[in-house]
Amino acid sequence: MKRNSKQIKVGNVLVGGGAPITIQSMTTTNTEDIEATVKQIYALTVAGCEIIRSSAPTIAAAKALKEIKKEITIPIVADIHFDYRIAMEALHSGVDALRLNPGNIGNKENIIKVVTLAKEKNIPIRIGVNGGSLEKDLLKKYGSATPEAMVESALRHVRILENLDFYNTKLSLKASDIYRTVEAYRLIAKKVDYPLHLGVTEAGTLYNGTIKSAMGLGILLYDGIGDTIRVSLTADPIEEVKAGLAILKNLGLRKSGITFVSCPTCSRAEADVIEIATKVEEKLSDINKDIRVAVMGCIVNGPGEARDSDWAIVSNKDKASVYKSGKFLKSIPKITLINDFIELVKKD
Repeated sequence: MKRNSKQIKVGNVLVGGGAPITIQSMTTTNTEDIEATVKQIYALTVAGCEIIRSSAPTIAAAKALKEIKKEITIPIVADIHFDYRIAMEALHSGVDALRLNPGNIGNKENIIKVVTLAKEKNIPIRIGVNGGSLEKDLLKKYGSATPEAMVESALRHVRILENLDFYNTKLSLKASDIYRTVEAYRLIAKKVDYPLHLGVTEAGTLYNGTIKSAMGLGILLYDGIGDTIRVSLTADPIEEVKAGLAILKNLGLRKSGITFVSCPTCSRAEADVIEIATKVEEKLSDINKDIRVAVMGCIVNGPGEARDSDWAIVSNKDKASVYKSGKFLKSIPKITLINDFIELVKKD
């Protein structure tokens, strides 16, 4: 059952309150390099990114966000640490949200300045707790960055905002391992109704990071926790978006795009199913249809998967049977199989 959360608006994108779960990523360019940053955001948007975050470590970077925003079509979040002046500049630049922890940007007077301006502009703030950068007193109290310590840190920052009558907030509580991440989100979900941004921070490189993120996010999303996600990878951010889409699709939370099924192969397979499946998936990656495509290698499971798919290949040594909507359509010789099959799917 989906957790009932408050709804906020990040630019023109609704987050929480029953809105579709959104996919986020973060730019890796120097934010002061406007052209390079816009180019990367455009590529991410095409890939399916719905909210983008850019780091603003300097005043110049915060100012650059104004020009960047003019050239993009998805909301942009300014990621800011320690310096309230950068937060103020980002708000003046017209960003759609701030990612900052209010207790870390200066004294109370400076916090009030940022929160007051954010309230005037109706700009949400994401409180982002990270297991690797908890407050020293909490580390001393709990002995390490436990889920309980992360929750106390989040609530500490929440209270700062609420004491200033600010409730346009979302939260994230990320650790670099699955257990602490899942437990921290489960704990905070019981204590507040703010929307939650999910992620396993510093998840790792493409292969291991995707697996770790899929496990952590999958557990939480299956439990109904989470309103927006980012898969944090040491890789091209487009891979983050692709992984995020795959996670949502495989949980039945996102319908657009192809659901791809293929057999793991065994000695019964008479064709190179690995090659066929890889090339078919690659050539159909730009299709935004809600369809199921199967590539199978023998008659044991092949016909069953074909019956359950919109399009299917059941391959043997010299040719393959092609199925459409569960019914046999035609046989295609192995030599032209991939191109002919792709043409059939794209014409449909």
